[in-house]
Amino acid sequence: MTNEQTNQKAAAPEGPAPATPHEPGTGDLPASDRAARRAVTLFPLLVIVAGLIGLFWPSHFTGWAPSVPWLLGVVMFSMGLTLTVPDFAAVAKRPWAVGLGLVAHYVIMPGLGWLVATVLDLPPALAAGVILVGCAPSGTASNVVTYLARGDVALSVSVATVSTVVAPFVTPPLTYLLAGQFMHVDAGVMVTDILKTVLLPVFAGLLVRLAAGRFIDKLLKALPWVSALTIAVIVLVVVAGSAAQIKDAAALVLLAVVLHNGLGLALGYGAGTLARLGRPASRAMAFEVGMQNSGLAASLATAHFSPAAALPAAVFSVWHNISGAVVAAWMARGARKTAA
Repeated sequence: MTNEQTNQKAAAPEGPAPATPHEPGTGDLPASDRAARRAVTLFPLLVIVAGLIGLFWPSHFTGWAPSVPWLLGVVMFSMGLTLTVPDFAAVAKRPWAVGLGLVAHYVIMPGLGWLVATVLDLPPALAAGVILVGCAPSGTASNVVTYLARGDVALSVSVATVSTVVAPFVTPPLTYLLAGQFMHVDAGVMVTDILKTVLLPVFAGLLVRLAAGRFIDKLLKALPWVSALTIAVIVLVVVAGSAAQIKDAAALVLLAVVLHNGLGLALGYGAGTLARLGRPASRAMAFEVGMQNSGLAASLATAHFSPAAALPAAVFSVWHNISGAVVAAWMARGARKTAA
């Protein structure tokens, strides 16, 4: 993925680009892409506003739940439009680092989800929702947050891409194994759902990009807005569907999400450090492990569990962008001091 494509793909809060050169292998993103920067900066605000609308006026969105998988398909199709064949070829150039990132992501976050749910003694629906968030692939926001942290953007893109491609075959069995004790999990149906809402739209977007690359290049600046607005609508629908339960469980869900995300970021960085990948790659690992595709988790929770089970995903969608931006700023500051 080119640097500009990486910026288009992400949907996370972004600040001004660092003025100093990056460390080797950290990648770069053009400062001229003002439209994308505004979209990713406003993303958490959009999600918060959408959540408040769903919370206080839930009756206006009754019956919208079936639209969530279609909305997620729009997000994943937009992601596919930013991909190119060289993105997949890049994986073969660093199989060890990409493989480690993939394993760390699908071991650490699912395990932490189960641990947090167990330690906090969450109600079954919330426990299943937290675990499902942990079993989801990497979030599309991780790439630009890695850039802000002066991390290895190329590695971040590779891990995010592969984790998304393998999600239909990894997320359902992990959810069945870890969340089955809390709620019934139909792993077979979940595989089909992820294939339809994630893998098919991503590859459809890739094919469209291959067939009409020049035309799509002109639309790239709009894609962050499409993703941000669509995810905001997903959160609105999820919150509206469980507005009655939020007042009772909001504090508990927030605590679970903060613990899950914070420990994931720390252990992801630790995995990169233990593997001696270097600081830029370790920063990428932190965000590829700790940031999740919460839109997918919300869609699956709504379809397979209950509206209450989708609450952790909705909260995670807001929180991991805020925490990611804060941690990235802290890492970037440390990198500048080291380079000085």
